[in-house]
Amino acid sequence: MMRFIADFHIHSKYSRATSREMEVETLAQWAKKKGIALLGTGDFTHPTYFAELRSKLEPSGNGLLKLRRGNQDVRYILTTEVSNIYTQNGRVRRVHTLIFAPSFEVVEAIRSKLGNIGKLSSDGRPIFSFTTKELIKMILDISSDCLIIPAHVWTPWFSIFGANSGFDSIEECFGEMTPHIHAIETGLSSDPEMNWRVSALDSMTLLSNSDAHSPNRLGREANVFNCSLDYQEITGAIRKKDPNKLLFTIEFFPEEGKYHYDGHRQCGVITSPSQTKENQSLCPNCHKKLTVGVMHRVEELADRPEGFIPKNAIPSIHLIPLEEIIAETLGVRVGAKAVETEYERLIEPGSSEFKILLDTPPDELALFVPSNILEGIIRMRQGKVSIVPGHDGVYGKINLFPERKEEEKSKEQLKLFHTL
Repeated sequence: MMRFIADFHIHSKYSRATSREMEVETLAQWAKKKGIALLGTGDFTHPTYFAELRSKLEPSGNGLLKLRRGNQDVRYILTTEVSNIYTQNGRVRRVHTLIFAPSFEVVEAIRSKLGNIGKLSSDGRPIFSFTTKELIKMILDISSDCLIIPAHVWTPWFSIFGANSGFDSIEECFGEMTPHIHAIETGLSSDPEMNWRVSALDSMTLLSNSDAHSPNRLGREANVFNCSLDYQEITGAIRKKDPNKLLFTIEFFPEEGKYHYDGHRQCGVITSPSQTKENQSLCPNCHKKLTVGVMHRVEELADRPEGFIPKNAIPSIHLIPLEEIIAETLGVRVGAKAVETEYERLIEPGSSEFKILLDTPPDELALFVPSNILEGIIRMRQGKVSIVPGHDGVYGKINLFPERKEEEKSKEQLKLFHTL
């Protein structure tokens, strides 16, 4: 038994809009920096990437994989994401699903089956026109050890509960295959607390993953286990919703997710669910239809008040990536060289990003973390954050030091006054 952090949902460089660095060697380097012991491979359906996985990874003897050369501390689990776009009950449905597989041999069989139906080489996340119900049957007929999980279940465009193309229940989507769905991925724009308001999800294990498209995004959401690094034990803990083995999830503040609130990006309009209803779902500026976000959909399907905690709930912890804390403290953007330099400097004595953010006491952090950055970490741990919610594909803006924003605003106004 060991405590470890797992991030199952990522993408390779063969998916659209992903970094060229999304390959297993670089991922292992970043997983070590982050403090992640287990990574999903992502995109195992893609022929070129799968060939790379076979040549660069080898079985570790327990259904997981490790690098043949390089950092062998990081383990990999075979995963992919599939997109199904089809018509059901007179509506076009767009659903993304995660698939876990126990071996290269099982993946070969999955790829052979799916390759006869659609094109696997066009994108790391292949698109099919059959139903998700058919997908589940197809995969489980190949191996009952595969685990199938609906991905980012609340996002508007590509999910089971999405406002634009989803369903109102798991049963409506998966029908008689519903008993084979044991878990859902909450996505960046929702957290477990929001999902606890929907009693129909009480039996589901709630997982959180980064959906990373670049290496530095690994672990922005993740899962903390206490069990062996073993495929059967990990998937068993997920199927059974075992709180002794799945300890908690690591979450974005969901307001930071790019579909948390409703809104219209072109007009810069952000609305709460109640404001959207008042505006009849139309942008108050241009009167085009608003993009209905995650919070709105949760409100529609919820049968419990905000703050309700089910008896069998697995807890969560909300974090802000260390790079974001450094950037805000320095007053620069996340990708700035100064942020990269300070991040690398802190990781060396701090062991890993998650150890710094989660575990190391403030008095120990003070030995190597500048006081202003340490203050940001402490505020994050206490949940003292100010956030402008994300909307219509725009990430939310999170502030650990809102008083600084007010000071800057006051200075700008004073400067304007003196120039008049």
